[in-house]
Amino acid sequence: MASVRLFTLISFVFLIFISVSESKVLEPHVAESFNVSLIQRLGNTCSYTVIISTSCSSSKYTRDQISVAFGDGYGNQIYAPRLDDPSTKTFEQCSSDTFQINGPCTYQICYVYLYRSGPDGWIPDSVKIFSHGSKAVTFSYNTHVPESVWYGFNYCNSASDSNALALGLRRIMIILLGFVVAGTTLLL
Repeated sequence: MASVRLFTLISFVFLIFISVSESKVLEPHVAESFNVSLIQRLGNTCSYTVIISTSCSSSKYTRDQISVAFGDGYGNQIYAPRLDDPSTKTFEQCSSDTFQINGPCTYQICYVYLYRSGPDGWIPDSVKIFSHGSKAVTFSYNTHVPESVWYGFNYCNSASDSNALALGLRRIMIILLGFVVAGTTLLL
């Protein structure tokens, strides 16, 4: 009886650990190996609508320099330097700014990174990207972007096959542990 309770306790601790580690995959992160000099500038050109919303937690206005880069899992990348313009009140607190950006045509957008340089510590709320022939995608930040690094999300499967495999195995383990815990509870 005590061993079943111990097993159940260990199972719940394991489930909590797995849940916490999975949630970190969905949080923005510093792009360790991202390099804008590798961005393609050849081929067909497509138009993208990018809506960047500034958090209500951000300063009233910003003097920070803001750039964005995004793309798909096949190496098609778009880079837009210096979207900021204090004279037009871009990136003000609790506001959304819309940009039309041209770049190589992509498949489904699966990553976005923001680059911030400046003294104000601008805080984005979200980035929404509309592209030709694929559904819009939204990346939720609502956190401070560190200075002078590319910071964001990468949901592309090809960018991290080992992480995708690990995430899948974790989900299978959670399901199996759920059955085991339910089974041992029914036996009591």
